[in-house]
Amino acid sequence: AKDIPNHDILVAGFPCQPFSMIGKREGIDDEKGRGTLFFDVLRIIKYHKPKMLLLENVPGLLTIQKGETFKMIISLLENEGYDITWGVLDSANFGLPQSRKRVLIVGFRKDLMIGDFHLPLSNGEPPRYACDILEDNPTGYSISKHLQETYLFKKDDGHPQIIDKDSKVLCKTLVASYHKIQRITGTFVRGGETGIRLLSELECKRLMGYPDNFIFPVSRTQMYHQLGNSVTVPVIKAVADEMKRAYRKANHF
Repeated sequence: AKDIPNHDILVAGFPCQPFSMIGKREGIDDEKGRGTLFFDVLRIIKYHKPKMLLLENVPGLLTIQKGETFKMIISLLENEGYDITWGVLDSANFGLPQSRKRVLIVGFRKDLMIGDFHLPLSNGEPPRYACDILEDNPTGYSISKHLQETYLFKKDDGHPQIIDKDSKVLCKTLVASYHKIQRITGTFVRGGETGIRLLSELECKRLMGYPDNFIFPVSRTQMYHQLGNSVTVPVIKAVADEMKRAYRKANHF
């Protein structure tokens, strides 16, 4: 911890896997030790005592081990001298065409006397839908006819979600394994060389709130992986802006 520079705000998204609804729900006892990375965040907080905390995770964090994991996390943060506020925010309320719910935990050091803090439930942007982010016929993202016939449309059960420029719907949550073309959890686009394609890099950036010119200098697989693991930018910006307002108000500047 001593090698980390002093800082006013600690922002952390400790790994989702141990708390995700998709995984084995092993929580802090996760066999690979990923869940215990929260304690590394806590170790840094103990050493540096930053003024503010902003932590993010999946909603499964609230119910894993019947809620005991989350209670423990909040209690440990409060014991370090922080006033804690938390809530579940949906990216769809922040101008993004994606249903993506995440737990946001905000902490202020008690000596700052911030008082009541309320997480923003929206940034005031109008709703956006799948049709609003699609580009015209990007190449190289097609899903083969064989895969469509043998996997994607093997059952007539309403899966997967297929969108086009008339789709005034929300996309499903973009996940790190999107490139594996999962029929239940994925959103795919009508078009391309074979009639069905993956979301393009540009479309994924728009889905997550990144600017169009943001560069991912990695392979396509890693691009999908990184975006699927990312926070949505407008949500974090809205929460961070509210934290700054609360701090400035309490400190009279």
